[in-house]
Amino acid sequence: MKIEKKKNGISCFSLDNGLDVVVIEDHRAPVITHMVWYKVGAADEKPGKSGIAHFLEHLMFKGTSKIAPGEHSKIIAKNGGQDNAFTGQDYTCYYERLAADRLELAMELEADRMVNLTLSDAVLLPERDVVREERKQRTDNKPDAIHFEQMSAALYLAHPYSIPIIGWDHEIKTLDRHDAIEFYKAHYAPDNATLVVAGDVTPEEVLKLAQKHYGVIPSANIKKRQRVIEPPHMCARQVDLFDERVEQPQWIKQYLVPSARLMNAETPNQAEALQMAILLLAGSTTSHLYVDLVVEKEVAVAAGGWYNSVAIDYAPLGLYAIPRDPFGLEHMNELVDTSVAEFIKNGPSDSALERAKNLMVAESLYARDNQTSMARMIGSALSCEMTLDDVLDWPSRIEALTKDQILAVLDQYIDEKSSVTGNLMGKDEHLSGKLDDLNQAEVE
Repeated sequence: MKIEKKKNGISCFSLDNGLDVVVIEDHRAPVITHMVWYKVGAADEKPGKSGIAHFLEHLMFKGTSKIAPGEHSKIIAKNGGQDNAFTGQDYTCYYERLAADRLELAMELEADRMVNLTLSDAVLLPERDVVREERKQRTDNKPDAIHFEQMSAALYLAHPYSIPIIGWDHEIKTLDRHDAIEFYKAHYAPDNATLVVAGDVTPEEVLKLAQKHYGVIPSANIKKRQRVIEPPHMCARQVDLFDERVEQPQWIKQYLVPSARLMNAETPNQAEALQMAILLLAGSTTSHLYVDLVVEKEVAVAAGGWYNSVAIDYAPLGLYAIPRDPFGLEHMNELVDTSVAEFIKNGPSDSALERAKNLMVAESLYARDNQTSMARMIGSALSCEMTLDDVLDWPSRIEALTKDQILAVLDQYIDEKSSVTGNLMGKDEHLSGKLDDLNQAEVE
Protein backbone atom coordinates (compact mmCIF):
# COMPACT_ATOMS: atom_id res chain seq x y z
CA MET A 1 0.00 0.00 0.00
CA LYS A 2 1.56 3.26 -1.16
CA ILE A 3 1.96 6.21 1.20
CA GLU A 4 1.86 9.53 -0.65
CA LYS A 5 4.04 12.20 0.93
CA LYS A 6 2.74 15.75 0.83
CA LYS A 7 4.39 18.93 2.08
CA ASN A 8 4.38 20.17 5.68
CA GLY A 9 4.80 16.66 7.12
CA ILE A 10 1.50 15.43 5.74
CA SER A 11 0.98 12.01 4.18
CA CYS A 12 -2.04 10.14 2.86
CA PHE A 13 -3.07 6.66 1.75
CA SER A 14 -6.21 4.58 1.27
CA LEU A 15 -7.04 1.13 2.59
CA ASP A 16 -8.44 -1.54 0.30
CA ASN A 17 -11.90 -1.11 1.84
CA GLY A 18 -12.04 2.54 0.78
CA LEU A 19 -11.06 4.27 4.02
CA ASP A 20 -9.02 7.38 3.25
CA VAL A 21 -6.29 8.20 5.78
CA VAL A 22 -4.37 11.43 6.34
CA VAL A 23 -1.40 11.65 8.71
CA ILE A 24 -0.15 15.01 10.01
CA GLU A 25 3.22 14.57 11.69
CA ASP A 26 3.93 16.81 14.69
CA HIS A 27 6.64 15.46 16.97
CA ARG A 28 6.89 18.41 19.37
CA ALA A 29 4.88 16.65 22.09
CA PRO A 30 3.92 12.98 22.67
CA VAL A 31 0.21 13.49 21.94
CA ILE A 32 -2.12 12.63 19.06
CA THR A 33 -5.48 13.71 17.71
CA HIS A 34 -7.51 10.91 16.13
CA MET A 35 -10.53 11.94 14.02
CA VAL A 36 -13.00 9.85 12.04
CA TRP A 37 -15.01 11.92 9.56
CA TYR A 38 -18.10 10.34 8.02
CA LYS A 39 -19.22 11.87 4.72
CA VAL A 40 -22.79 12.31 5.86
CA GLY A 41 -24.53 15.15 7.61
CA ALA A 42 -27.85 16.82 8.17
CA ALA A 43 -28.27 17.61 4.46
CA ASP A 44 -28.32 13.86 3.71
CA GLU A 45 -31.37 13.06 5.83
CA LYS A 46 -34.60 11.76 4.34
CA PRO A 47 -37.56 14.17 4.25
CA GLY A 48 -39.40 14.10 7.55
CA LYS A 49 -36.38 12.75 9.46
CA SER A 50 -34.59 16.00 10.26
CA GLY A 51 -32.14 15.71 13.13
CA ILE A 52 -31.33 12.02 12.63
CA ALA A 53 -27.68 12.70 11.72
CA HIS A 54 -27.14 14.65 14.94
CA PHE A 55 -29.25 12.21 16.97
CA LEU A 56 -27.13 9.31 15.74
CA GLU A 57 -24.01 11.22 16.77
CA HIS A 58 -25.36 11.13 20.34
CA LEU A 59 -26.30 7.47 20.06
CA MET A 60 -22.81 6.46 18.92
CA PHE A 61 -21.77 6.84 22.56
CA LYS A 62 -24.48 4.44 23.75
CA GLY A 63 -22.60 1.20 23.37
CA THR A 64 -21.65 -1.62 21.05
CA SER A 65 -21.65 -5.38 21.32
CA LYS A 66 -18.29 -4.99 23.13
CA ILE A 67 -18.54 -1.64 24.94
CA ALA A 68 -21.32 -0.79 27.41
CA PRO A 69 -23.35 2.42 27.03
CA GLY A 70 -21.31 5.44 28.12
CA GLU A 71 -18.08 3.45 28.47
CA HIS A 72 -16.38 4.84 25.36
CA SER A 73 -15.79 8.26 26.93
CA LYS A 74 -14.96 6.74 30.31
CA ILE A 75 -12.23 4.58 28.76
CA ILE A 76 -10.74 7.59 26.99
CA ALA A 77 -10.85 9.64 30.20
CA LYS A 78 -9.21 6.86 32.24
CA ASN A 79 -6.37 6.94 29.74
CA GLY A 80 -5.89 10.68 30.20
CA GLY A 81 -7.68 11.76 27.05
CA GLN A 82 -10.68 13.72 25.85
CA ASP A 83 -13.26 12.80 23.23
CA ASN A 84 -16.27 14.37 21.58
CA ALA A 85 -18.19 14.60 18.32
CA PHE A 86 -19.99 17.13 16.14
CA THR A 87 -22.36 17.15 13.19
CA GLY A 88 -22.47 19.51 10.22
CA GLN A 89 -24.57 19.74 7.10
CA ASP A 90 -22.06 17.62 5.14
CA TYR A 91 -20.22 15.52 7.73
CA THR A 92 -20.18 13.95 11.19
CA CYS A 93 -16.90 13.77 13.11
CA TYR A 94 -15.79 11.75 16.15
CA TYR A 95 -12.46 12.48 17.78
CA GLU A 96 -10.11 11.57 20.60
CA ARG A 97 -7.06 13.40 21.92
CA LEU A 98 -4.64 11.13 23.78
CA ALA A 99 -1.03 10.39 24.56
CA ALA A 100 0.70 9.09 21.44
CA ASP A 101 1.13 5.61 22.89
CA ARG A 102 -2.69 5.34 23.18
CA LEU A 103 -3.35 5.73 19.45
CA GLU A 104 -4.24 2.07 19.06
CA LEU A 105 -6.85 2.40 21.80
CA ALA A 106 -8.59 5.20 19.90
CA MET A 107 -8.54 3.16 16.70
CA GLU A 108 -9.88 0.07 18.43
CA LEU A 109 -12.80 1.97 19.95
CA GLU A 110 -13.72 3.89 16.78
CA ALA A 111 -13.43 0.85 14.52
CA ASP A 112 -15.67 -1.06 16.91
CA ARG A 113 -18.49 1.48 16.82
CA MET A 114 -18.17 1.89 13.07
CA VAL A 115 -19.83 -1.52 12.69
CA ASN A 116 -21.01 -2.82 16.07
CA LEU A 117 -23.37 -0.15 17.41
CA THR A 118 -26.24 -1.61 19.45
CA LEU A 119 -29.31 0.38 20.40
CA SER A 120 -32.32 -0.25 22.60
CA ASP A 121 -35.23 1.97 23.48
CA ALA A 122 -33.89 2.05 27.03
CA VAL A 123 -30.95 4.20 25.90
CA LEU A 124 -32.48 5.76 22.79
CA LEU A 125 -35.62 7.35 24.19
CA PRO A 126 -33.93 9.23 27.06
CA GLU A 127 -31.27 10.47 24.63
CA ARG A 128 -33.97 11.75 22.30
CA ASP A 129 -35.25 13.82 25.20
CA VAL A 130 -31.70 15.13 25.71
CA VAL A 131 -31.54 16.24 22.08
CA ARG A 132 -34.93 17.96 22.30
CA GLU A 133 -33.76 19.78 25.42
CA GLU A 134 -30.56 20.76 23.59
CA ARG A 135 -32.65 22.28 20.83
CA LYS A 136 -34.79 24.09 23.38
CA GLN A 137 -31.78 25.60 25.14
CA ARG A 138 -29.76 26.47 22.04
CA THR A 139 -32.54 27.66 19.75
CA ASP A 140 -36.10 27.82 21.05
CA ASN A 141 -35.20 29.86 24.14
CA LYS A 142 -33.11 32.38 22.17
CA PRO A 143 -34.85 34.83 19.82
CA ASP A 144 -31.65 35.53 17.88
CA ALA A 145 -31.20 31.80 17.25
CA ILE A 146 -34.85 31.44 16.20
CA HIS A 147 -34.47 34.38 13.83
CA PHE A 148 -31.28 33.03 12.29
CA GLU A 149 -32.87 29.59 11.86
CA GLN A 150 -35.85 31.13 10.08
CA MET A 151 -33.55 33.21 7.86
CA SER A 152 -31.55 30.11 6.95
CA ALA A 153 -34.77 28.33 5.99
CA ALA A 154 -35.73 31.26 3.76
CA LEU A 155 -32.30 31.41 2.12
CA TYR A 156 -32.95 28.18 0.19
CA LEU A 157 -35.88 27.33 -2.07
CA ALA A 158 -35.25 23.59 -2.36
CA HIS A 159 -31.86 22.59 -0.95
CA PRO A 160 -31.73 20.70 2.41
CA TYR A 161 -29.27 23.22 3.88
CA SER A 162 -32.50 25.05 4.76
CA ILE A 163 -33.13 22.51 7.54
CA PRO A 164 -31.36 23.06 10.89
CA ILE A 165 -28.66 20.55 11.76
CA ILE A 166 -30.31 19.71 15.07
CA GLY A 167 -33.63 19.20 13.24
CA TRP A 168 -37.17 20.48 13.70
CA ASP A 169 -38.60 19.53 17.08
CA HIS A 170 -41.82 18.05 15.67
CA GLU A 171 -39.68 15.61 13.67
CA ILE A 172 -37.05 14.93 16.33
CA LYS A 173 -39.71 13.68 18.72
CA THR A 174 -40.78 10.99 16.22
CA LEU A 175 -37.29 9.58 15.57
CA ASP A 176 -36.98 5.97 16.71
CA ARG A 177 -34.61 3.02 16.78
CA HIS A 178 -35.47 2.00 13.22
CA ASP A 179 -34.58 5.47 11.92
CA ALA A 180 -31.25 5.46 13.75
CA ILE A 181 -30.19 1.97 12.65
CA GLU A 182 -31.27 2.61 9.07
CA PHE A 183 -29.23 5.82 8.89
CA TYR A 184 -26.26 4.13 10.58
CA LYS A 185 -26.20 1.19 8.18
CA ALA A 186 -26.68 3.42 5.15
CA HIS A 187 -23.81 5.80 5.89
CA TYR A 188 -21.33 4.49 8.48
CA ALA A 189 -18.70 2.44 6.68
CA PRO A 190 -14.99 2.72 5.84
CA ASP A 191 -15.67 3.67 2.22
CA ASN A 192 -17.69 6.66 3.44
CA ALA A 193 -15.12 7.90 5.95
CA THR A 194 -11.81 9.70 6.31
CA LEU A 195 -9.42 9.02 9.17
CA VAL A 196 -7.20 11.94 10.15
CA VAL A 197 -4.40 11.32 12.66
CA ALA A 198 -2.26 14.24 13.80
CA GLY A 199 0.61 14.32 16.26
CA ASP A 200 3.62 12.33 17.36
CA VAL A 201 3.24 9.49 14.85
CA THR A 202 4.67 8.35 11.54
CA PRO A 203 2.66 7.37 8.46
CA GLU A 204 4.06 3.85 8.72
CA GLU A 205 2.79 3.47 12.29
CA VAL A 206 -0.65 4.75 11.35
CA LEU A 207 -0.83 2.48 8.30
CA LYS A 208 -0.01 -0.59 10.38
CA LEU A 209 -2.61 0.19 13.05
CA ALA A 210 -5.26 1.35 10.59
CA GLN A 211 -4.89 -1.84 8.59
CA LYS A 212 -5.21 -3.89 11.77
CA HIS A 213 -8.34 -2.20 13.14
CA TYR A 214 -10.11 -0.52 10.21
CA GLY A 215 -8.81 -2.66 7.37
CA VAL A 216 -10.78 -5.72 8.47
CA ILE A 217 -14.10 -3.86 8.13
CA PRO A 218 -15.70 -4.61 4.75
CA SER A 219 -16.64 -1.90 2.31
CA ALA A 220 -20.36 -1.14 2.08
CA ASN A 221 -20.21 0.10 -1.52
CA ILE A 222 -21.87 3.35 -0.55
CA LYS A 223 -23.00 5.43 -3.51
CA LYS A 224 -21.94 9.02 -4.01
CA ARG A 225 -24.51 11.27 -2.40
CA GLN A 226 -26.94 13.16 -4.60
CA ARG A 227 -28.35 16.51 -3.59
CA VAL A 228 -31.28 18.60 -4.78
CA ILE A 229 -30.10 21.43 -7.02
CA GLU A 230 -31.17 24.88 -5.88
CA PRO A 231 -33.24 26.66 -8.55
CA PRO A 232 -32.41 30.24 -9.60
CA HIS A 233 -33.56 32.89 -7.14
CA MET A 234 -35.79 35.52 -8.71
CA CYS A 235 -36.60 37.81 -5.79
CA ALA A 236 -35.26 38.96 -2.44
CA ARG A 237 -36.88 37.83 0.81
CA GLN A 238 -37.30 39.42 4.23
CA VAL A 239 -37.71 37.77 7.63
CA ASP A 240 -38.76 39.93 10.60
CA LEU A 241 -39.08 38.61 14.15
CA PHE A 242 -40.71 40.53 16.97
CA ASP A 243 -39.98 39.05 20.41
CA GLU A 244 -40.33 40.67 23.82
CA ARG A 245 -37.09 39.00 24.93
CA VAL A 246 -35.07 41.03 22.41
CA GLU A 247 -33.10 43.74 24.19
CA GLN A 248 -31.00 44.91 21.23
CA PRO A 249 -32.39 45.12 17.66
CA GLN A 250 -30.28 43.44 14.99
CA TRP A 251 -30.10 43.67 11.21
CA ILE A 252 -28.76 40.74 9.16
CA LYS A 253 -28.51 40.12 5.44
CA GLN A 254 -27.45 36.85 3.88
CA TYR A 255 -26.64 36.12 0.24
CA LEU A 256 -26.63 32.61 -1.18
CA VAL A 257 -23.37 31.93 -3.01
CA PRO A 258 -21.57 28.77 -4.15
CA SER A 259 -19.22 26.92 -1.83
CA ALA A 260 -15.46 27.23 -2.31
CA ARG A 261 -15.49 23.85 -4.06
CA LEU A 262 -18.04 24.91 -6.66
CA MET A 263 -16.75 28.44 -7.04
CA ASN A 264 -13.15 27.41 -7.70
CA ALA A 265 -14.23 24.65 -10.08
CA GLU A 266 -15.76 27.36 -12.26
CA THR A 267 -13.02 29.99 -11.85
CA PRO A 268 -9.81 29.29 -9.89
CA ASN A 269 -9.19 31.45 -6.80
CA GLN A 270 -12.74 32.84 -6.78
CA ALA A 271 -13.41 31.57 -3.26
CA GLU A 272 -10.16 32.99 -1.90
CA ALA A 273 -10.99 36.33 -3.53
CA LEU A 274 -14.40 36.37 -1.86
CA GLN A 275 -12.88 35.43 1.52
CA MET A 276 -10.48 38.35 1.16
CA ALA A 277 -13.27 40.68 0.05
CA ILE A 278 -15.37 39.91 3.12
CA LEU A 279 -12.39 40.43 5.43
CA LEU A 280 -11.71 43.84 3.92
CA LEU A 281 -15.37 44.81 3.72
CA ALA A 282 -16.67 43.56 7.05
CA GLY A 283 -14.24 41.23 8.79
CA SER A 284 -12.75 43.39 11.54
CA THR A 285 -12.94 46.70 13.40
CA THR A 286 -10.74 48.24 10.70
CA SER A 287 -12.92 47.00 7.84
CA HIS A 288 -14.79 49.37 5.55
CA LEU A 289 -18.29 48.60 6.87
CA TYR A 290 -17.31 48.91 10.53
CA VAL A 291 -15.45 52.18 10.05
CA ASP A 292 -18.29 53.61 7.94
CA LEU A 293 -21.23 52.70 10.19
CA VAL A 294 -19.69 52.51 13.66
CA VAL A 295 -16.81 55.00 13.63
CA GLU A 296 -17.77 57.66 11.11
CA LYS A 297 -21.58 57.75 10.83
CA GLU A 298 -22.09 56.43 14.39
CA VAL A 299 -25.34 54.70 13.45
CA ALA A 300 -24.29 51.26 14.72
CA VAL A 301 -22.51 49.83 17.74
CA ALA A 302 -21.29 46.82 15.76
CA ALA A 303 -21.06 45.69 12.14
CA GLY A 304 -19.41 42.77 10.41
CA GLY A 305 -19.72 39.87 8.02
CA TRP A 306 -18.74 36.32 7.11
CA TYR A 307 -18.47 33.80 4.29
CA ASN A 308 -18.58 30.13 5.36
CA SER A 309 -16.96 28.67 2.26
CA VAL A 310 -16.33 25.04 3.25
CA ALA A 311 -19.40 23.13 2.10
CA ILE A 312 -20.32 20.76 -0.69
CA ASP A 313 -22.94 22.87 -2.42
CA TYR A 314 -23.73 26.39 -1.24
CA ALA A 315 -22.56 28.79 1.42
CA PRO A 316 -24.02 31.88 3.06
CA LEU A 317 -22.31 35.24 2.74
CA GLY A 318 -23.57 37.39 5.59
CA LEU A 319 -23.50 40.98 6.80
CA TYR A 320 -24.87 42.32 10.09
CA ALA A 321 -25.27 45.56 12.00
CA ILE A 322 -26.57 46.46 15.45
CA PRO A 323 -28.05 49.98 15.45
CA ARG A 324 -27.01 52.65 17.91
CA ASP A 325 -29.79 54.54 19.71
CA PRO A 326 -31.75 56.48 18.53
CA PHE A 327 -31.34 55.01 15.03
CA GLY A 328 -33.73 52.20 14.21
CA LEU A 329 -33.64 49.41 11.65
CA GLU A 330 -35.71 50.98 8.89
CA HIS A 331 -32.79 52.52 7.00
CA MET A 332 -30.08 50.03 8.01
CA ASN A 333 -30.48 48.03 4.81
CA GLU A 334 -30.06 51.20 2.75
CA LEU A 335 -27.03 52.29 4.76
CA VAL A 336 -25.29 48.94 4.42
CA ASP A 337 -26.09 48.61 0.71
CA THR A 338 -24.65 52.08 0.12
CA SER A 339 -21.53 51.24 2.10
CA VAL A 340 -21.00 48.00 0.17
CA ALA A 341 -21.47 49.80 -3.15
CA GLU A 342 -18.89 52.39 -2.13
CA PHE A 343 -16.41 49.64 -1.28
CA ILE A 344 -16.96 47.88 -4.61
CA LYS A 345 -16.53 51.18 -6.46
CA ASN A 346 -13.43 52.45 -4.66
CA GLY A 347 -11.85 49.26 -3.33
CA PRO A 348 -9.32 48.93 -0.52
CA SER A 349 -6.01 50.75 -0.51
CA ASP A 350 -2.92 48.83 -1.57
CA SER A 351 -1.65 48.91 2.01
CA ALA A 352 -4.96 47.60 3.38
CA LEU A 353 -4.92 44.75 0.89
CA GLU A 354 -1.36 43.84 1.83
CA ARG A 355 -2.19 43.90 5.55
CA ALA A 356 -5.23 41.69 4.95
CA LYS A 357 -3.15 39.18 3.00
CA ASN A 358 -0.57 39.06 5.79
CA LEU A 359 -3.30 38.61 8.39
CA MET A 360 -5.05 35.76 6.55
CA VAL A 361 -1.80 33.91 5.87
CA ALA A 362 -0.63 34.40 9.46
CA GLU A 363 -3.92 33.12 10.88
CA SER A 364 -3.68 30.10 8.60
CA LEU A 365 -0.14 29.38 9.77
CA TYR A 366 -1.17 29.71 13.43
CA ALA A 367 -4.03 27.26 12.83
CA ARG A 368 -1.65 24.82 11.14
CA ASP A 369 0.62 25.05 14.17
CA ASN A 370 -2.10 23.38 16.26
CA GLN A 371 -2.46 19.69 15.46
CA THR A 372 -6.17 19.56 16.31
CA SER A 373 -6.96 22.67 14.25
CA MET A 374 -5.03 21.29 11.30
CA ALA A 375 -6.77 17.93 11.56
CA ARG A 376 -10.15 19.65 11.65
CA MET A 377 -9.25 21.90 8.73
CA ILE A 378 -8.25 18.95 6.57
CA GLY A 379 -11.05 16.65 7.70
CA SER A 380 -13.80 19.16 7.00
CA ALA A 381 -12.35 20.04 3.58
CA LEU A 382 -12.03 16.41 2.48
CA SER A 383 -15.53 15.64 3.74
CA CYS A 384 -16.80 18.46 1.53
CA GLU A 385 -15.18 16.99 -1.59
CA MET A 386 -12.18 19.31 -1.57
CA THR A 387 -8.60 18.07 -1.84
CA LEU A 388 -5.50 18.17 0.31
CA ASP A 389 -3.93 20.56 -2.16
CA ASP A 390 -6.91 22.89 -1.75
CA VAL A 391 -5.95 23.19 1.91
CA LEU A 392 -2.17 23.15 1.65
CA ASP A 393 -1.92 25.65 -1.22
CA TRP A 394 -4.42 28.11 0.25
CA PRO A 395 -1.82 30.62 1.58
CA SER A 396 -0.10 30.94 -1.80
CA ARG A 397 -3.45 31.54 -3.50
CA ILE A 398 -4.25 34.28 -0.98
CA GLU A 399 -0.91 35.98 -1.63
CA ALA A 400 -1.55 35.98 -5.39
CA LEU A 401 -4.88 37.83 -5.20
CA THR A 402 -5.31 41.18 -6.93
CA LYS A 403 -7.61 44.07 -6.08
CA ASP A 404 -9.52 43.61 -9.33
CA GLN A 405 -10.23 39.94 -8.51
CA ILE A 406 -11.52 40.82 -5.06
CA LEU A 407 -13.88 43.56 -6.18
CA ALA A 408 -15.14 41.62 -9.20
CA VAL A 409 -16.15 38.56 -7.20
CA LEU A 410 -17.85 40.66 -4.52
CA ASP A 411 -19.77 42.58 -7.16
CA GLN A 412 -20.81 39.29 -8.77
CA TYR A 413 -22.21 37.67 -5.62
CA ILE A 414 -23.75 40.65 -3.84
CA ASP A 415 -26.96 39.91 -5.70
CA GLU A 416 -30.20 41.23 -4.23
CA LYS A 417 -32.25 38.43 -5.82
CA SER A 418 -30.29 35.84 -3.82
CA SER A 419 -30.61 37.66 -0.51
CA VAL A 420 -32.60 37.34 2.69
CA THR A 421 -32.80 40.39 4.95
CA GLY A 422 -33.65 39.92 8.60
CA ASN A 423 -34.78 42.36 11.27
CA LEU A 424 -34.85 41.21 14.90
CA MET A 425 -36.83 43.48 17.21
CA GLY A 426 -38.57 43.67 20.56
CA LYS A 427 -42.32 43.13 20.57
CA ASP A 428 -43.18 46.82 20.96
CA GLU A 429 -40.69 48.01 18.36
CA HIS A 430 -41.29 48.73 14.71
CA LEU A 431 -39.19 49.58 11.68
CA SER A 432 -38.95 53.27 12.48
CA GLY A 433 -35.47 54.39 11.63
CA LYS A 434 -34.42 57.98 12.19
CA LEU A 435 -32.54 58.97 9.05
CA ASP A 436 -33.14 62.64 9.87
CA ASP A 437 -31.36 62.07 13.17
CA LEU A 438 -28.50 60.51 11.25
CA ASN A 439 -28.14 63.59 9.07
CA GLN A 440 -28.32 65.83 12.13
CA ALA A 441 -25.68 63.76 13.90
CA GLU A 442 -23.36 64.13 10.93
CA VAL A 443 -23.72 67.91 11.11
CA GLU A 444 -22.91 67.92 14.81
